[in-house]
Amino acid sequence: MKKLTLCIMIAFLSLTFIPTLLKADSEKVQTTTAATKASNSAKANILLARLDKINEMDKSKMSMQEKMQLRKEVRSIKSQLKDLSGGVYLSVGAIIIILLLIILL
Repeated sequence: MKKLTLCIMIAFLSLTFIPTLLKADSEKVQTTTAATKASNSAKANILLARLDKINEMDKSKMSMQEKMQLRKEVRSIKSQLKDLSGGVYLSVGAIIIILLLIILL
């Protein structure tokens, strides 16, 4: 039991010191992500405008082929928007560590 607690304490201490070592390189990363986010938001606005135009169309006079093409276009636009939005992804290991921290604290 003592070895387990010692290993856990060493792991937590090593995780607390790693972010301070990486702090010097963070300035360069922030400038590139800001430019990327601006271009992504402009592209997302264009895609959202296209979705609005498709929703406003009168689809009752369209043929089946045209409707199918619109459905494919809407699906592709939605998948592109999902790719642009990114998101937060947690690995299984990170979830286990978070749960252990919550239980221990």
